[in-house]
Amino acid sequence: VKEQILYHIQALIFLAKVLNSSHFIDVTCTFFCNFATCLINYTNIFSVETKYIFVTGGVVSSLGKGIISSSLACLLKARGYRATIQKFDPYINIDPGTLNPYEHGECYVTVDGHEADLDLGHYERFTNVPTTRANNVTTGRIYQSVIEKERRGDYLGKTVQIIPHITDEIKRNVMALGKTGNFDFVITEIGGVVGDIESLPFLEAVRQLRWELEDDCVCVHLTYVPYIQAAKELKTKPTQHSVKQLQQLGIQPDVLVLRTEHDIPSTMKKKIAQFCNVSPDAVVQSADAPSIYKVPVLMHRQHLDEIVMRKAGIEPSGEPDMSAWNEFLARMDSATDTVTIGLVGKYVELQDAYKSIDESLFQAATYCGKKVSIRYIHSEKITPGNVASLLEGIDGAVIAPGFGQRGIEGKFVALEWCRTHDLPTFGICLGMQCMVIEFARNVLGLKDANSTEMAPNTPHNVIDLMEEQKSIHNMGGTMRLGAYGCTLRQGSRVASAYGSLDISERHRHRFEFNSDYRTRFEEAGMQCVGENPDTGLVEVVEIPQLRWYIGTQYHPEYSSTVLSPSPLFLDFMKSAIAYKDEKIK
Repeated sequence: VKEQILYHIQALIFLAKVLNSSHFIDVTCTFFCNFATCLINYTNIFSVETKYIFVTGGVVSSLGKGIISSSLACLLKARGYRATIQKFDPYINIDPGTLNPYEHGECYVTVDGHEADLDLGHYERFTNVPTTRANNVTTGRIYQSVIEKERRGDYLGKTVQIIPHITDEIKRNVMALGKTGNFDFVITEIGGVVGDIESLPFLEAVRQLRWELEDDCVCVHLTYVPYIQAAKELKTKPTQHSVKQLQQLGIQPDVLVLRTEHDIPSTMKKKIAQFCNVSPDAVVQSADAPSIYKVPVLMHRQHLDEIVMRKAGIEPSGEPDMSAWNEFLARMDSATDTVTIGLVGKYVELQDAYKSIDESLFQAATYCGKKVSIRYIHSEKITPGNVASLLEGIDGAVIAPGFGQRGIEGKFVALEWCRTHDLPTFGICLGMQCMVIEFARNVLGLKDANSTEMAPNTPHNVIDLMEEQKSIHNMGGTMRLGAYGCTLRQGSRVASAYGSLDISERHRHRFEFNSDYRTRFEEAGMQCVGENPDTGLVEVVEIPQLRWYIGTQYHPEYSSTVLSPSPLFLDFMKSAIAYKDEKIK
């Protein structure tokens, strides 16, 4: 590459001489010398062997391994390295696609159509890098792969065992992501807590890789330091026991991250380091932060990225370029006015059921210079008699996605109120389908209109199953999953929001708008302004006569990140803010 650059520099200098322009010679030399220097530095950075970082957790679950992993990846990317994160989930489900949100929170969808753990949403929001199937592996997938190989005879008649066959398959998934993705750092989060029986094969695989990779492997252990209110003391014993459990499995952590609600004194950090065989400078704390997006900055202040790099044999130089990230934080901290968004769904009592939507609304409000207050409205509790009081005072409404009959009638009632009161309204997936059904019933006069998901024998199936899916009964293979293209209508509100007529967004659904009714809808005022360019399936509906009334069959929340917020959420938030300003006036 360097030889090619030098060749082109010489060729351009020769051309400049022929043109007899000394100024052109100077500009050309300066530009290409700078460019060559940058290229050489770039090549030197990325000539590093792939480093593998494993993040484990101890004491209790839900400490924030995903946020620490994401923050570390964010900092490494800001230093110019290519970093990715993968999650190993110890449950036996093939993926979380068939899990009830009460079991596992939101199901996140990757660009290649894999249903994944919600932590992958954090990975993307922090790194601005799309994830794929390779970024989330479950015990079920590991065992499925091993059993398929055994059935094919790949093991040549040998007895198939946890060690080496299961652990080898786990290691293969770790190494494959680094090699095929050509990453400098692969951060692997091990789900669950050290001591869980389900996690043992993954931890054994980590132990083996720790020795096989030598200096190219770093183990980060996130643990909890509780504060006993009655004694007014922080207690280190749970952390010591957690590390002891890890050591008993043959893994010595290189770095300890201490999750805490109170600052941990330096003397206590030294005590923990001494008892856990970790160098004192490799013990950092992760105290409660007002926002998860502040965690990368807090971790950098304690030099977590530098500690990990040194443990991996890389001497850090300079500072990570966090300028864009810090600008987002500055907007977040300076926001004073609040915009209130009503989120209508049947899982609103669950913290993580609509995680990507919550974060997309937060990001959009931040970029609009506002704080967002999300009012969670349970769709099962909405009736014609109380809908006005439940929705009173909100500046916009999001009708949430989901599956099944429960709470669906409440969404219809909410949508009729939003539509007739010209409230900015955003319907996502099932929310969009509910928009179509409500419009069919109350505007087109098709009182029995419904989705065949809810009413298989409805006479007006304005939402129906895709024809190619009608013969499929395996729940894991019935949906349209992943990123698909969408062509938007020129002049539509949604096209204006995106600033483009050709977009790509992620899907997770089986049922579609029935195009047999398309003409009747458009004549009555609901326009089908987005469609799949290959199949003609309707992807977006809107009512142009209203302030902001848009439904998308796809999930724009999956692609919204801190540095690249969803254009559609941004436009919706601007409309909600304008509506609030009108009410104040």
